[in-house]
Amino acid sequence: MIGLVDRQRVDEALYDDFESEKAREKRLAKEARFQESQAKNAALGKKVKDAPSVRGKGRGEAAFFKVTCKDNGRGMPHDDIPNMLGRVLSGTKYGLRQTRGKFGLGAKMALIWSKMSTGLPIEIKSSMKGQNYTSFCRLDIDIHKNIPHVHLHEKRENKTHWHGAEIEVIIEGNWTTHRSKILHYMRQMAVITPYAQFLFKFLSDAADKNLTIKFTRRTDVMPPVPLQTKHHPSAVDLLLIKRLVAETTKQNLLQFLQHEFVNISKPHAERLIGEMGPDFSQKMAVKSLTSQQLVRIHQLFRQAKFDDPSGNCLSPAGEYNLRLGIIKELHPDMVATHASSPQVFEGHPFIVEAGISIGGKDVKQGLNIFRFANRIPLLFEQGADVITRTAAKRISWSSYKINQQQDKIGVFVSIVSTKIPFKGTGKEYIGDDITEISSAVKSALKQCCLQLKSKIVKKLQARERQDRKRNLNRYIPDVARAVMETLVEIADQSPPKRPRYDKEDEELLEKVNSQEVTEMTFRDCLTQHVEQVDYEMALDYAMQSGVSEEPREAIYLNSLEGSYKFVDLQSPVFVFRFVH
Repeated sequence: MIGLVDRQRVDEALYDDFESEKAREKRLAKEARFQESQAKNAALGKKVKDAPSVRGKGRGEAAFFKVTCKDNGRGMPHDDIPNMLGRVLSGTKYGLRQTRGKFGLGAKMALIWSKMSTGLPIEIKSSMKGQNYTSFCRLDIDIHKNIPHVHLHEKRENKTHWHGAEIEVIIEGNWTTHRSKILHYMRQMAVITPYAQFLFKFLSDAADKNLTIKFTRRTDVMPPVPLQTKHHPSAVDLLLIKRLVAETTKQNLLQFLQHEFVNISKPHAERLIGEMGPDFSQKMAVKSLTSQQLVRIHQLFRQAKFDDPSGNCLSPAGEYNLRLGIIKELHPDMVATHASSPQVFEGHPFIVEAGISIGGKDVKQGLNIFRFANRIPLLFEQGADVITRTAAKRISWSSYKINQQQDKIGVFVSIVSTKIPFKGTGKEYIGDDITEISSAVKSALKQCCLQLKSKIVKKLQARERQDRKRNLNRYIPDVARAVMETLVEIADQSPPKRPRYDKEDEELLEKVNSQEVTEMTFRDCLTQHVEQVDYEMALDYAMQSGVSEEPREAIYLNSLEGSYKFVDLQSPVFVFRFVH
């Protein structure tokens, strides 16, 4: 592989990491001063620090990795592979439905990085369902002409009847630095996609550094497929209007407005045309519209009032899937989720799904924020994001019995829309200046907090009952001893001249004298009374909370043989366990 071969250096001084004689003297003097100071610290009994490692100013040796991504999806048509992966912006941003991702580039970004770092092409394997062949393509991209450069494109035998896509790319990278980010990304993908299984493998030259992580599938409930819909008048720009005019098959302006946009009925279109001015008519040819007339249409679209678009073009993960993903990956003590109804920002519908968890594994104290946009994790530039700012500054956690500093709080927010208002060139955070989105995020988080508050209050009440019972049981021996000593002292006294006790008291004193009633008798009676009171309080609490039955547990009958495998099939109502 050209460019990836280690070559022997001929002229060391030519390289950026070469250490000159002057730099070497300076380094040795610095090391000597450090060793002298550490010797003094050792003599005084102070802590001795390790010598700092000295690194050159260059990047050092480049590390190259072969990255392979494989799925079992629908695959790609054989003839479309070069354009799908070797041409930037080969699709269209004008199709109005939610798509996953941020740029619309996907694997093309990996191809461009491979082109920049190693110059090597990528390899693609793909097969569609029912095909008896696998498409193989090796290509790179001509960045200046934006066309694919195909090295090899052929059909190969598909013996295993596999369908899906596999992409292999060789890139330069730094696994040590970015390892945590990669694993964090995979974990977040497992949270928002519990209906898929992910297998991550890192293979190193050193066997002890190999890593394999499997994120299992938890459910078969898939998100709804987003429907293609027409454009909302409030969401179009001037360029899109020009494109629609050029591509429409409608003859006049009335038909164009009525059929190329949503939420414009015939009466509404007639009113709009009348508002545009004398230069417009219902029967005028749509192809004859001038640039000034198109600007007028765009201006009116921005100012006029239209009904909000529906959310049929969106594909949220679903409240059920979000809850399962959180439980599967974090194992929290309690979790609450909420999904908002479709809302609108600048003519684009959006849905906010939120989840909040308390406790769990690998969760630090305080707020742990997980952000998603169109079901894709957002890792960087978290501080400026609307989700982070809302969770940190606009939610009064103490009002919901949650300690923001000490509790392990997981905050999960997923925003899906046909247009995510990203900020910055990296599209890694959503701006905090969109009132509609900010309000929707705050409302969804509050709904989750309300659910958690009731659970936390119940948990605190149950803990208080346990503490009360524990404290009462702690004092039972002392109370029983004190009562017994008092009764013994009364029983040993001389009989009074006047009867001061009733018949039951006298019988009790006689039993004390005859040792029929002892200290253990009082202990048993007090313990039984505490248990009875605790049971009655728990029963009253259960009736008030609406709990009419005992908690249920899953019970399975396992074979005595250990050679069977079990597969759980989850649904919103029940769980099937299949035996292989």
